[in-house]
Amino acid sequence: MTVHRNTWQRERVREALADASGFVSAQTLYATLREDDTGIGLATVYRALAGLAAQGEADSLQSPEGENLFRACTSPGHHHHLICRSCGLTVEIAATDVEQWAQRTAAAHGFTQAEHVVDIFGLCESCAAERASERDVRA
Repeated sequence: MTVHRNTWQRERVREALADASGFVSAQTLYATLREDDTGIGLATVYRALAGLAAQGEADSLQSPEGENLFRACTSPGHHHHLICRSCGLTVEIAATDVEQWAQRTAAAHGFTQAEHVVDIFGLCESCAAERASERDVRA
């Protein structure tokens, strides 16, 4: 197990992540820290985020575009997310059916100690309504 030192830089990245709304990229977080004139480099941001994710203090996922995104973790333990592609609203969900399916599927193929990641991207109710009203205006 890798031990991560708790430096002031790591603590500042943790704070900036907690202040961010929804999932953010390391580049976005770095830009925020640069605006605050912290002197924290991009490589330090990446290392801190990787450490926070490894310790369960941050959620990490890959966007549909393939970019790694991070968010301060609000739920302990394994969970999944519903994420709005438009505004970034994120809802943590338990997915018992997914858990059971993953274990059954792994076992059926002889796999043990299976792990999985499930994140669902779509439009939240507000963004869907906004898009619908924009379509109505154009029609």
